[in-house]
Amino acid sequence: MADGLDPLSFLRFIVDRVNVGIIVVDREMEVLLWNHFMAVNSGKEAHEIIGTNLFQSFPDLPEKWLKKKINSVFILKNFAFTGWEQRPYLFQFRHNRPVTGSTDYMMQNCTFLPIMGENNDVQAVCITVFDVTDISIYQNQLKDAMAKLEDMSIRDGLTEIYNRRYIESQLAAEYDRCHRYGGELSVILFDLDHFKNVNDTFGHLAGDEVLRSVSKKLVEVLRTSDIPGRYGGEEFTVILPNTAIEGALNTAERIRSEVEKLEIVHDGRGIPVTVSIGVTQMRDSTPSHEAMLQEADLALYQCKEGGRNQARAFDPAEHPDLDSEQ
Repeated sequence: MADGLDPLSFLRFIVDRVNVGIIVVDREMEVLLWNHFMAVNSGKEAHEIIGTNLFQSFPDLPEKWLKKKINSVFILKNFAFTGWEQRPYLFQFRHNRPVTGSTDYMMQNCTFLPIMGENNDVQAVCITVFDVTDISIYQNQLKDAMAKLEDMSIRDGLTEIYNRRYIESQLAAEYDRCHRYGGELSVILFDLDHFKNVNDTFGHLAGDEVLRSVSKKLVEVLRTSDIPGRYGGEEFTVILPNTAIEGALNTAERIRSEVEKLEIVHDGRGIPVTVSIGVTQMRDSTPSHEAMLQEADLALYQCKEGGRNQARAFDPAEHPDLDSEQ
């Protein structure tokens, strides 16, 4: 140590200059040290806090949890830690960041360090408080961005309902669940009648508006447990968990009826819209989720052949050759 430099004064200088909160408490939770960081953020100077009970000075502290944490350091003679992900903050300090986070308080990582005496006994515990508000904001923003990207990856960009890849993966999962544990599962497949004429007559922007309107109405008609998706072009799919063919047909008819009632106007002209719908149910003989889509597609084709604007269930008796192929 340089001549004339008091070690204790030097240590106090360092403790008060670091951008970390430092508190020392004894077994009775009496505060023995309170550095400048803690004074600035709490609004309470060291001379106001030192010698007082920590929990009396800060009644908002989680007393039961914090006492248990501190006492574990006294007993085990080892350090402890808590991160902001588990407990966002220990002290309710306001942060000075712009309004970019979801909390008004400073996010904190805290360590609890044993201060050993001459007999290798823990005489006190040093609590360090690290301001990790910036880290928490960035991590939460990253988490939100990743969640949005994940959601975008499973949704159709135009209609905002699920895309084909997600629908197929969910149908495979539902099929496997029913195959293993039993239960009902139905699938609806439908497309817009004469949609090419809509694009040719009104333009592709009008066609996009029709697709969005049908998708919105589809979501309104369905239960929250149903899974709607755009299968491609003007074709849509709905997975109906825990639904037998009768319920699926009722749902299909509601879809057909509500779509027919849609009033879509483009450039002052009304666009009539109808749909043809094929429905199928998983049976003991259904070999795969792909087979369900094939069956629904066959029923949809029969609707087209039968005049469109209708819903029809797949009848295995009408397709014995399909069962033999499967």
